[in-house]
Amino acid sequence: MSNTSNTSGSRSSSNSPKGKAQDAADEDTPGPTEVLRNARTQLSELTGMVAESVSSFERTEDGWALQIEVLELVRVPDTMSLLASYEATCDLDGELTGYRRVRRYERGRADAQRPGGR
Repeated sequence: MSNTSNTSGSRSSSNSPKGKAQDAADEDTPGPTEVLRNARTQLSELTGMVAESVSSFERTEDGWALQIEVLELVRVPDTMSLLASYEATCDLDGELTGYRRVRRYERGRADAQRPGGR
């Protein structure tokens, strides 16, 4: 049995004081999965509607920018249900700081085709 944790190749930047401080800060900062999950939950609580998915997200200087798809009105058949896209922002800790609806559409409708097929 070998002990590789003491080899020089397995040492990380946390061995230096600066590395330890950075590691501690990284542990306190939520990762993308946690931020997306929390943003969906928070938006659902604020709007009273089901946040179905996050269609895009991006890390920004101030935190996170997300696009969240929300079920606004259930209809039968399901392809006629109304969905909406919300732009949401979160701080670095993953707390929702704002949102706004930017688009409303029927579930079964595709976006209009742009000239040139893009």
